[in-house]
Amino acid sequence: MPFPVLNPSSPCFFCFSLTSILVIFSHHGYGYNTGSTAAAVDHKYSTIIGAIIDANSRKGKEETTAMKIAIDKFNNNSNNHKLSLIFRNFTGELYQAALTAEELIKEKKVQVIMGMDTWQQAALAAEIENHAQVPVFSLAASASVRSSRQLGRPTLIQMGSNVSEQIRCIAAIVHSYHWRRVIAIYEDDAYGGNAKMLTLLSEALQRVGSEIEYHLSLPHISSVVSDPREAVYQQLLKLLSVQSRVFIVLQSSLPMATHLFQEARRMNFMGKDSAWIITDSISSFLDSMDTSVIPYMEGALGIKSYYSKSSSSFLEFSTQFQKKFKSENPEEDNFQPGIHALRAYDSIAVITRALERLGGDDTNSPKMLLRNILSSNFSGLSGKINLEGGINVPNSNSMPFRIINIVGKSYKELDFWKQDFDNPFTREAGDKINSRRNTRRVLEGPVIWPGHLKRRVPKGWEMPTNAKPLKIGIPSNSPFDMFLKVDEDQIEPQKKYTGFCFDIFWEVLKILEQNYSLPYEFHQFMGTYDELVDCVYNKTYDAVVGDVTILANRSKKVEFTQPYSESGLVMIVQATPEEPHKAWMFLKPFTREVWVVSGALLVYTMFIVWVVEYWSNNPAFRGPWKSQLGTALWFIFSSLFFAHKETIQSNITRVVIVVWLFVALVLTSTYIASLSSMLTVRRLEPDIMDVEWLTATNSVVGCDGDSFVRKYLEDVIKFKGANIKNISNEYQYASEFQSGNISAAFFETPYAKVFMNQFCKNYTATQPLNRFGGLGFAFQKGSPLAADVSEAFQTITENGILKELEDKWFPRSAKCSSTETDELSLGKLKALYILSFATSTICFLLFFLAC
Repeated sequence: MPFPVLNPSSPCFFCFSLTSILVIFSHHGYGYNTGSTAAAVDHKYSTIIGAIIDANSRKGKEETTAMKIAIDKFNNNSNNHKLSLIFRNFTGELYQAALTAEELIKEKKVQVIMGMDTWQQAALAAEIENHAQVPVFSLAASASVRSSRQLGRPTLIQMGSNVSEQIRCIAAIVHSYHWRRVIAIYEDDAYGGNAKMLTLLSEALQRVGSEIEYHLSLPHISSVVSDPREAVYQQLLKLLSVQSRVFIVLQSSLPMATHLFQEARRMNFMGKDSAWIITDSISSFLDSMDTSVIPYMEGALGIKSYYSKSSSSFLEFSTQFQKKFKSENPEEDNFQPGIHALRAYDSIAVITRALERLGGDDTNSPKMLLRNILSSNFSGLSGKINLEGGINVPNSNSMPFRIINIVGKSYKELDFWKQDFDNPFTREAGDKINSRRNTRRVLEGPVIWPGHLKRRVPKGWEMPTNAKPLKIGIPSNSPFDMFLKVDEDQIEPQKKYTGFCFDIFWEVLKILEQNYSLPYEFHQFMGTYDELVDCVYNKTYDAVVGDVTILANRSKKVEFTQPYSESGLVMIVQATPEEPHKAWMFLKPFTREVWVVSGALLVYTMFIVWVVEYWSNNPAFRGPWKSQLGTALWFIFSSLFFAHKETIQSNITRVVIVVWLFVALVLTSTYIASLSSMLTVRRLEPDIMDVEWLTATNSVVGCDGDSFVRKYLEDVIKFKGANIKNISNEYQYASEFQSGNISAAFFETPYAKVFMNQFCKNYTATQPLNRFGGLGFAFQKGSPLAADVSEAFQTITENGILKELEDKWFPRSAKCSSTETDELSLGKLKALYILSFATSTICFLLFFLAC
């Protein structure tokens, strides 16, 4: 039967057209008002709220239900005012949000705009609608630390959490566990919000000594609808070459986060020694998401907005929400309200409280409504609401974030983030491995890490395995075999690789394997030490074990352990024996000061003896003055050898003489012993006095050409390159000296000690000209193994093992055990001189007092 043709002027055509328009309009958006049209007319005042949300997402569904509950509550309790909602289902582009907001304001006369999925959408909508003074409520998280007014958007109200606070919390967690490098993961929003978050994260990590090693951008879920798991898999493949295993998921939609964790677990990115941290953009859905998805995230730490679940207002709301949400969204698996529902509910509460403070004539005044909204200060379901400056400022005593640990199909709360960087968490502790480091605050509850790691904190690094052992580079051209030597004829590692450095490594390995296994393999490297360090920097090797000097320019490329041996630059030159038959050799036992003071004390003692004996009428000290002087001088001098014959009459003189004889005994004994030693022990005198003489005379010097020493001699000490000779091993130095090819040799301190231990009879060494960072092992930047090995160095040092290894490899040579005798200085005889002088003076005074 054919359809009837409608006349355009007929009433039927008019009704048909009107119905068609309504159907089309309802497809674009829909309204919500609890009262009938007639009931709405009975009320004097009415406010229309426009909600722009993604009605198909879990977040949008929660927000819709919560807004309806809040509207119902207000309308049922208000006699003079009614609220109505106009929803717009929005999943489009950035500018479409602003156009939708403009359409709601101009055509639907809405007085408040609410919702939007991203902060950028809300900010743009607020910027365009600033002239209308219509408040725009953003339920999305913001990366800005400035208020809306400071940003030039006074109508923008931020109800969502501030990303910058979450990032500070993340930095505190990273710092507390000493993770040096992290991987930042985010879902691309195409609006530039990710760049702002990355900048904030990078700055926060730098303040705690960490950094972002790699940032992984996941495509927006809407762009990979056909196969999102494959898209995630392709992105995760890029992380196989990245060493860090600390993953920070900054921002992601729930569907994309689900695919991310499924693929990460399948690709073993959630194994032992990995750590995952998720922000509120994911953890906010844990209360309401499908429980079958949560186990994929097991072991991750989450930052979750704090709100009370025990208050009567929350329990009442939760009951209403579950009932209404289930009826409107029966396809969902979980009907519990999350933080998004609470913020949407609180946003309506802000509006209703602002309306209640308005007078009847001010209800349609956007400025007055905005002013009342910005003065809101109350406790809502989502926490403290304080909209000063358009941004929800939490109370300084509140705890805006909970730190959670995802375990099984749920999560457990570990601690609170207290916004205090110096004291961010509640518990103070230190684990066994990190006991050498400063005590720091860690999370209160025991953490179940990925891979069910419980006994220790994950390293946050790709740890070596049997399939992929630690690749250790070792120098093949160490100048001294006592430090490093490789015997290719041996098979057993501890016989094939010998030397001081290898023995230290074996001891360190024993300590580390008490906590975790460390498979490794050695790779010999032919080249300079700087080139070997570069191989760690470019990730050819994971580490270097050997006699590598810690220098500033090398520390920029690799992570050094603490030094196991000191290092400095020492000059060694040939020396000739000092001639023992020199004319004034007999004066060498004492310094000039000792000779002068001894002579002065002798004269003073002579004077005291003469005076006392003279006045005691001793005939031996009487007669002409020349005779008296000669007698006194002879008496004192002969007493040095106990050969005096003159008779002493005064007891006071006898006291003076007893003390003097004691001093004389010590002086003569010391002198004889020191002179005998000088005549029998050969003393060496350097042929060259200083470095300046070498450079001034263009003398040729030798050094290890593969070390940094050659470059140091050229750049710092200013030797000409042509005057520096490369010497490859320890045995060539002596022959080069003897043949006259070099005038001096420059060694690092440990090598100088070894050389002098072998050739002490013909060479002498200077004090270190400069000091360096010492000898240590090198690892890739950010590697936690460097800190563990440093602690192991400390352990073997405290236990005396390092000293035993030094004695084993660098024993003191018997031929170098004799020591040279130095001149006896005045300081060592000061007590004797004071004793003799004081005794003589006191006796002199007593004698005259008695007279």
